[in-house]
Amino acid sequence: MELPICVTCGVQYGGPREDCPICEDERQYVGWDGQKWTTLEELRAGHRGRVAEEGPDVVGIGTEPSTAIGQRALLLRAPSGNVLWDMVTHIDDQLIREVDDLGGITAIAISHPHYYGTMIEWAHAFDAPVYIHEADRRWVARPDDAVVFWEGDTLELADGLTLINAGVHFDGGQVLHWRDARALFSGDILQVVNDRDWVSFMYSYPNYIPLAATAVRRIADAIAPLAFDRIYGAWWGRNIAAGAKAAFEASVARYLAALA
Repeated sequence: MELPICVTCGVQYGGPREDCPICEDERQYVGWDGQKWTTLEELRAGHRGRVAEEGPDVVGIGTEPSTAIGQRALLLRAPSGNVLWDMVTHIDDQLIREVDDLGGITAIAISHPHYYGTMIEWAHAFDAPVYIHEADRRWVARPDDAVVFWEGDTLELADGLTLINAGVHFDGGQVLHWRDARALFSGDILQVVNDRDWVSFMYSYPNYIPLAATAVRRIADAIAPLAFDRIYGAWWGRNIAAGAKAAFEASVARYLAALA
């Protein structure tokens, strides 16, 4: 049976259903034409994978034409094993071969539910666990033994690769710090904006609901101990290539001043 995929958010569910709870939540939306579904088979007929460098030892994985929210995933080519950060919906044999040629995947971690995509398909294709914070357990649309729920503030995936529960956007919203690459991978838990020298924060991006000052201070405190020069956002090219820690701190101050 082809499993249903929500057209709006691109998340695959474990069985037929009428609604997409992720899109019915106020942080997302149901399309104006109502709830629409597709499948991997349908997507493969008109889409293909895109693999391209996004930075030193960081490879972007996306879809052409883009689907759902349009984000791309990132393959971190670490000495301890490749980590796939965030997720896309499209996956096919060609894309699997290309990723295998880059060394495969040893672990998957996803910032928040809007990017769950076909995470179980990817987990099975590469025999890799998917790390999700326990606080977001209820949003997992296709329960599977491949999903590893973790608790607390931080989780070390491997030497120098650490998940941080920022607890914003979603309660289990997480970012990934790569110590040796001096890089922070943020999805849109904090979003690299068009200016590229700043990030910003939102409770809901499509519905323009700002993040509360207390939540911004929480993420600032969580990230304060980390050293990094780069921030990788959620879309192609949405990265801060240098001076990212200072840009983050300035962005926090600017955001809090605007709220005040």
